Amino acid sequence: MIEIGIAGKPNAGKSTFFKSATLIDVAIANYPFTTIEPNVGIAYVRTECVCGELGVNCGRCIEGWRFIPIKLIDIAGLVPGAHEGRGLGNEFLDNLRQAEGIIHVVDASGSTDEEGNEVGVGEHDPVRDVEFLREELDMWLFGILKRNWNKIVRRIHLERRDPSKFLTEQLAGLGFEEWMVKSALKEMGKDLKDFDDEDLKKFAKELRKVRMKMVIAGNKADKAPEELINRLLSLDEIVIPTSAYYELALRIASKNGYVKYIPGDSDFEVLKPLNEKQKRLLDEIRAFMKKFGGTGVQKAINTLVFDVLGYIVVYPVEDENKFTDSKGNVLPDAFLVKKGTTVKELAYKIHTEIGEHFIYAVDAKRKVRIGEDYELKHNDVIKIVSAK
Repeated sequence: MIEIGIAGKPNAGKSTFFKSATLIDVAIANYPFTTIEPNVGIAYVRTECVCGELGVNCGRCIEGWRFIPIKLIDIAGLVPGAHEGRGLGNEFLDNLRQAEGIIHVVDASGSTDEEGNEVGVGEHDPVRDVEFLREELDMWLFGILKRNWNKIVRRIHLERRDPSKFLTEQLAGLGFEEWMVKSALKEMGKDLKDFDDEDLKKFAKELRKVRMKMVIAGNKADKAPEELINRLLSLDEIVIPTSAYYELALRIASKNGYVKYIPGDSDFEVLKPLNEKQKRLLDEIRAFMKKFGGTGVQKAINTLVFDVLGYIVVYPVEDENKFTDSKGNVLPDAFLVKKGTTVKELAYKIHTEIGEHFIYAVDAKRKVRIGEDYELKHNDVIKIVSAK
């Protein structure tokens, strides 16, 4: 399952974002370090189900929308200097090592300072928070590299090791792949033995850029001055104005039958009579959704998984004519795979033995046989034929 980290400074709304996406009870309060241990829960990406295109009823989507589970990790708040042990320190940066991508929750309203303490709305520049997380991650990676750098360089030269392969081995615990290290080294354009500390910091930055893909959730946008939202949107980053508070209110109202709301929708339908306080809140939420196209929570998750990390959805089946599994379930599974994944790699994802005994596959939409090197496309429906 894909693992996504939710990071940011204390009191930016990370736990509210997490709860609104997972509906798991977590501690939420307006003071720093409410989250001590990382919260882990299941959220979902939303995608248009292929059943509509195929003209079948899968029974697994909601009004044509398929929700595919991913894992969310809510990291405790990070303050400037965390890589040196400030705040709750390196242990929480370490929690990000298992995350494939990061949703950086930023207080777009500017109502909390860099430590997460409350100040007046608009008194803090949220752009500084975007910069601080990048710098903390860069310095964290720099510290890891610096500890053994001289030893690493000596071994590469004495043993005539491939720099990319050897560095990948050293960084394997942080989720680095060889192509990521190669890409970062290419940007450096100089021999490792000539690196000084500034070069090593730059190398750490290049590694972070290629490994730690990120989307900025400009949270508390419901009370943010227009000027601050525009400042965030002007950055060379993917920024999504967000109100995790509004999303959480809608999820709870939907769960209790007051409204009809599908996560990611741009509007909702009221189902029960409301009191004046409830009406005012829902009117505020509707105005926000009209302005930004939704609350931003589902959009942040979808944008990171599909647009930034490059995932697509494929549907394995056993009967290519009825689009069912062996028990007659229609389109029972939806897999998230990276663009460029081959059909044989999909076979291994389903089960190692199926991959090992792969014979061929069938594109169930076109009813044509395809080979192991076929690159999967979004919403492909695939039957795999295996000796197992």
